[in-house]
Amino acid sequence: MAEKLIIVLANSDPAYPLEVIPPLVQANVASAMSYEVEVILSGRCACLATADVAARLSLDSDPPRTALDLIREAVDNGARFKLCAPLGKAPEGELIAEIGETIGAVYVISEAMNEDTVVFTY
Repeated sequence: MAEKLIIVLANSDPAYPLEVIPPLVQANVASAMSYEVEVILSGRCACLATADVAARLSLDSDPPRTALDLIREAVDNGARFKLCAPLGKAPEGELIAEIGETIGAVYVISEAMNEDTVVFTY
């Protein structure tokens, strides 16, 4: 049984919270279940690594919660967030403190090919 979960957020559209919120909730749940969890923000979702986007993207809940709230909860449970900037271009704006590192395609491929890892892509 795999012990590591990698969630790659690349193709979901941050303009639609329902496309990016569920994977963040899954990261939170999996990390709370003591799995090793990495969330890689790339492609269209690389902008979630910035404070202005992550804090603005909100759930329709009571009380209101943002993508940044969910990221912080997942980190508090042990998840690690990484940025894989598309074509080496970092998103505009200040990165959130929860981004542990910036990685490249080689890292993503090598981790995804590990037999002890499960990869979800969104």
